[in-house]
Amino acid sequence: MIELTVNAAGLARSRFAVSPLHEVVTTLLPWGLGPAPDSDPWVARARRVLRRARLPLLSELALDSGGYVPDFLSPHPSGPSPTIEEELERVRCTPPGRVLSELEALRAGRPHHGLAGSELPPEVRRAMARGGAHVAGQAADEMRRYWELAFAPHWEAAKTALDGEVDRCAGMLARHGAAGLFNSLHPGIRWADGTLHVESRFRIALPVPLVVVVPSLVAPVPGVAVDPTRTGDRPPMLVCPVRDRATADTLAPAAPSAELARLLGPTRAGLLAALAQPASTAQLAQRHFLSPATVSYHLGVLHRSGLVARARSGRSVLYRRTPEGSRLARSR
Repeated sequence: MIELTVNAAGLARSRFAVSPLHEVVTTLLPWGLGPAPDSDPWVARARRVLRRARLPLLSELALDSGGYVPDFLSPHPSGPSPTIEEELERVRCTPPGRVLSELEALRAGRPHHGLAGSELPPEVRRAMARGGAHVAGQAADEMRRYWELAFAPHWEAAKTALDGEVDRCAGMLARHGAAGLFNSLHPGIRWADGTLHVESRFRIALPVPLVVVVPSLVAPVPGVAVDPTRTGDRPPMLVCPVRDRATADTLAPAAPSAELARLLGPTRAGLLAALAQPASTAQLAQRHFLSPATVSYHLGVLHRSGLVARARSGRSVLYRRTPEGSRLARSR
């Protein structure tokens, strides 16, 4: 069990962030080998890309079972929505001493936190011999390549879902306060008497200045990034899977009824059925294996028919069913 005690001031400073690099690094954890059955196909493919793309350092840092992925690979998001370029630059600029101390934690472990040590893999030892700055640069280069191959084609749709989760949490905070918000994140996360309790095989209890909450499409269970090599007031990252809640439904196409398909045609019926939750053109195209132009055309027909509405959300235009569209989608 991980227990994070946050005072009122720390609770007021706590924030949410959507981090592309954190999703990349999360696939290096053991669940990257066997993601949740309802995960998007790109999550399941990520580890296969890692094995085939000749990324020696990342391949050796990826975990097949329990262990520690160095924290410098996933720096705390500097704002609510950093770009992948901003985050990779922060990895590259990690102080060399910190890089080496975190890699040393792989060898020595931290038994009092439940973290066992292990022998350093050959590529990690070779990179360390050239210094912490070299390790940071090689890690940033390999993660950029991994991102381009496994994540970049799917990020717009993924970010839309993650932003939707942040919006859901904002509404929960406004209506039910901080305690209601934290208790709504996941069954494995509980808030009581000023302390966050997160189910974990690790044993950590500490006061923290604030909590950075990072929703994730990759993580199947909650997690807390608490750097075992450092002390002080560095805030932990609380990772929350979004698969259990309604926003995750936006990632999987719903099957329309046969009657709806005969009425509207299979493509428009499938899009209308999928819009139980708001989605962008790119997101729908990704899920339904259609071109964005095809999706845009059919959404235009549905919009002119009064079955869907659209509204801008940041840089995206999200479509949703109107009440008339929902009645038609549910009818037989």
